Amino acid sequence: MTTRPKSQPDANDFTFVLVGGTGDLAMRKILPALYAALAEGGRIVSVAHTSLDLDGYLRWVEEHVKPHVSPPVLDDAAWTGFLARIAYVELDAGRPDAFASLREVAGMLHGQRIFYLATGPSLFVPICEGLAAAGLTDGARIVLEKPLGHDLHSSNAINDAVGRIFAENQICRIGHYLGKEAVQNLFALRFGNALFEPLWRREWVESIQITVAEELGVERRGNFYDQTGALRDMVQNHLLQLLAIVAMKPPHSMDANAVRDEKLRVLRALKPLQADEIRQNVVRGQYRAGVSNGLSVPGYLGEPGVARESATETFVALKAEIENWRWAGVPFFLRTGKRLAGRVAEIVVNFRPVPHSALGPMPLRSGSNRLTIRLQPNESVRLNTLGKVPGMGMNLRGVYLDLAFDQFFQQDRMEAYQRLLLDVIAGRLALFVRRDEQEAAWRWVAPILDERSHANAMPKSYAAGTWGPAAASALLAREGTCWIEEES
Repeated sequence: MTTRPKSQPDANDFTFVLVGGTGDLAMRKILPALYAALAEGGRIVSVAHTSLDLDGYLRWVEEHVKPHVSPPVLDDAAWTGFLARIAYVELDAGRPDAFASLREVAGMLHGQRIFYLATGPSLFVPICEGLAAAGLTDGARIVLEKPLGHDLHSSNAINDAVGRIFAENQICRIGHYLGKEAVQNLFALRFGNALFEPLWRREWVESIQITVAEELGVERRGNFYDQTGALRDMVQNHLLQLLAIVAMKPPHSMDANAVRDEKLRVLRALKPLQADEIRQNVVRGQYRAGVSNGLSVPGYLGEPGVARESATETFVALKAEIENWRWAGVPFFLRTGKRLAGRVAEIVVNFRPVPHSALGPMPLRSGSNRLTIRLQPNESVRLNTLGKVPGMGMNLRGVYLDLAFDQFFQQDRMEAYQRLLLDVIAGRLALFVRRDEQEAAWRWVAPILDERSHANAMPKSYAAGTWGPAAASALLAREGTCWIEEES
């Protein structure tokens, strides 16, 4: 559920330029988030190559954006006011000289300027060059959507070009998972309580699982996804960022650079994977036809825009290790995929069993003590422990303490994009990825991408509506554990 704040600092004095203003991301996420976040003030300038006048674009917004606004937030008067603050500029984003037309939009040079690039990464550089040629970059902020490049080399090329125009503190590399309320609660859980932080290390943690699973297939993104795959789309950014937050040491403050410095240390401490380790510890999968939510669905190779013999992975499971004193020897299992059995994003911390049992064999079982942080669909924290079954004898059974945030906190929840856009407007950068973080993540993923291309092997097949290929279960079984949904 989204919430519309009564007021927001700086909300009356900014111009938000949305490049790619007719695209799917703009319609489903960015414009609905802007509507929910901004109670009043501000100006939105949508930019696209689509041939529309302002009335035509507003009809487009009415048709494609309004259905994505949560009913509790949707108010006729507020919606009318929102539309009144929108301007539309038709231009070719691939032509730097075209951006001079933005200067003709009234108010363009007043207040804080934010340029949100909801386009493919191939347009990032020409757009920035066009903004610079038009004299619009001084003091502005620019938001770059992922994926930022195709590999380390292309990512560095984009960052170099953008960095020649914008300073690092003007660049916001967005990853929407960092804006989720449950990720913020992970900071609170670790750094605001004395209970968990002393246990958050190799002496007490046996393994950690991070899963981001989707029920949907590639939908209408086949052309994009077939050139990207799960490694680039999810592992390089979202999963490694979640891993960094889970494994980081407490920062000295929540200052943007203090937080990002600690995440960077984790990413740089990831053990590089050699070719033989990649073959053993990385599982790539691709969904075939199956049943999802009771409906027959096609396989990946039958999706629109996908090459008929594509070797692009739609599933990845891998084992990572962090070479530092806090985490040495603790396996981190990362998993993501499309057309899986459920939509879930969660972090599972399995604590080690007690070293000696005076109560029978049950307390020594792996996974008896576990912390599960659910990011979606229902944000929650669950602590699994052991308790005595009523009656004679010391018979133990798993029990849990459950904190469901939507039940405990009655306030409306802020959506991830809503939070991040407000942070962009206010200049809060802690939830955005710094360049050196991104480079470290690409550098770690690079050997996996290279091995994938050199091996020229098809991903392992899995039926839509399942939890992925059997090899993903075998990956954990070799470590004497299993994915959380596989436990009896």
